[in-house]
Amino acid sequence: MPVTRVSARVVLVDPADRVLLFEGFDPAKPDELFWFTVGGGVEPGEELRDAAVRELLEETGVVLGPDELEGPLWKRHAVISFDGVTVAAVEWFFLARVGDGVEVDTSRFNELERRTIVGHRWWSADELAGADAVVYPVQFAEVLPGALGGWDGTTRSIR
Repeated sequence: MPVTRVSARVVLVDPADRVLLFEGFDPAKPDELFWFTVGGGVEPGEELRDAAVRELLEETGVVLGPDELEGPLWKRHAVISFDGVTVAAVEWFFLARVGDGVEVDTSRFNELERRTIVGHRWWSADELAGADAVVYPVQFAEVLPGALGGWDGTTRSIR
């Protein structure tokens, strides 16, 4: 039986409309790298927006308030395997913008993140569309350009 995990994720965008993604791997499959957005699990009793800004701080050092997030833009349901555990993931994606010169600070990574995240970089929508790399969510390159124009108030399902 899968373990259910609700996550709040942040599509962090710089002034050049590039999005920050982390590169990492599943500990059970260390040779299979993939890229993914900032974010993580929602704690019991925690609001989605609060979880998103907490994860943003923990993973990047960026401090924003819940009211500075757009969305949720997207919601994703996926059954995944991570570290040998089957997870029924429910992910909520918010967009946040940062100014020039933001330094990504990963010093607050937890032990699992330190072990499984090998790097990060800022990606343009065009770079994502042309990438050979594995990126989650799988529709990210397709839906990102529409999100960059501003949230229209609708949460869309993605895969």
